[in-house]
Amino acid sequence: MRIRSLTQRVWPVRPVLAHCDIPCGIYDPVSAKIAAQTVLKMVMRIEAMEQPGAGAQEQAAHANTLSRYITVKEEHAQLAKKELDILWHDYFRPDHLKEYPDLHTTFWNAAKLAGQNKQSVNRDSAQQLVDAVDSIAETFWSTKGVTYSDAVSAARFGT
Repeated sequence: MRIRSLTQRVWPVRPVLAHCDIPCGIYDPVSAKIAAQTVLKMVMRIEAMEQPGAGAQEQAAHANTLSRYITVKEEHAQLAKKELDILWHDYFRPDHLKEYPDLHTTFWNAAKLAGQNKQSVNRDSAQQLVDAVDSIAETFWSTKGVTYSDAVSAARFGT
């Protein structure tokens, strides 16, 4: 107890008030979008891999490449899940739910898809994840009064 009170005298604790983890205006679904697209790309690369020859070196190279693709796929599926979670918990508000009543289900399904993509190599599931993130991005931008295609164009051309 004495150490605690001494510490509080040396470094007083002041209350800090904030309504979210980070300042408003920097939320963006682009990180989730890139992560979901990476999952799809890794699935496509895994599916396109040819079987290695009989040589030990060829088999080792194949195993190395496969494990790298799988690692990247799983890391990005987890990243998509994390980025979606940040949007869901920190950006979207009750008034958004009133305007978009299926928002909870959309996020829940997207998170489940991210988990499925960590567990398997399935192009349909990876494409569904990309589509789910696109749907969330459309909703996100519409809450800001911007169409998704306009937001993508502005980001692409720096306007």
